[in-house]
Amino acid sequence: MTFEVTFRKRFDPKGEPMDRPETFVLAPEGVILDAQPARLNDPPAKHNQEVLDEDDNFESLGTEVWEFEVADGREQDFIAALENSRMVLEYDQIDDVVG
Repeated sequence: MTFEVTFRKRFDPKGEPMDRPETFVLAPEGVILDAQPARLNDPPAKHNQEVLDEDDNFESLGTEVWEFEVADGREQDFIAALENSRMVLEYDQIDDVVG
């Protein structure tokens, strides 16, 4: 089973990421089989520039999306870990494609 998870992502005044939100998902051993970053969305304060404007520091939150492969039958354990992380904005189950 694959889940797409959107995390809150903090950035410093220079526009550099401050944390690794995926590390806050503390699932029991064997629940997460694989995790890969999918995309990073810069904070609105970046305004297509390298550093954040001084008056925009309050807008220093962006998002980071990851795809997690979860062991069959362990979906509820994974969802509980997401909800306990306090970093997850949303998550969706992605249909696995068999081909």
